[in-house]
Amino acid sequence: MEIEAAKEIGAALAIGLGAIGPGIGVGLIGAKALEAMGRNPEASGLVQTNMILGFAFAEAIAIYALVVSLLVKFV
Repeated sequence: MEIEAAKEIGAALAIGLGAIGPGIGVGLIGAKALEAMGRNPEASGLVQTNMILGFAFAEAIAIYALVVSLLVKFV
């Protein structure tokens, strides 16, 4: 019974701590992209493309944390 509780806590910590970094990263990427677009509106297309790419990489890290969490919980 204690092992199941430890698995639950481990899974919660894995996804909880694993989502903090990407969450902060996505916020910073969005803020800086909007700031860059405000300063140089002509480059907004290039900035937006790079912003979306940065979002994708940051979210990939959160998906890794989700996979680890699921492995801890069910294996």
